[in-house]
Amino acid sequence: MIRTSTTVASDLRTSVQDAMPANPRQSRGMSLVESVANVIVGYGVAVATQILIFPIFGLHTTLAQNLKMGAIFTVISIGRSFALRRLFEAIARR
Repeated sequence: MIRTSTTVASDLRTSVQDAMPANPRQSRGMSLVESVANVIVGYGVAVATQILIFPIFGLHTTLAQNLKMGAIFTVISIGRSFALRRLFEAIARR
């Protein structure tokens, strides 16, 4: 069977809907709160990982540099997480 983009989109929508709980609605505000909480935890993990892994690859950074890099990645991650959450929410509504 040849799958068209419509069939693929329909299958994705069905899969997302099947995976979601009976009451899938989440406000934009709560989506942002969830994303921020997730990223705060990720920030700590990322900085710790940088401190442990960078030296293995010959990269020697100060704690301040690691914190700044982590902050940049955190801002990007919040935007990415929020955008993906809203995208999947829109797909589920169709």
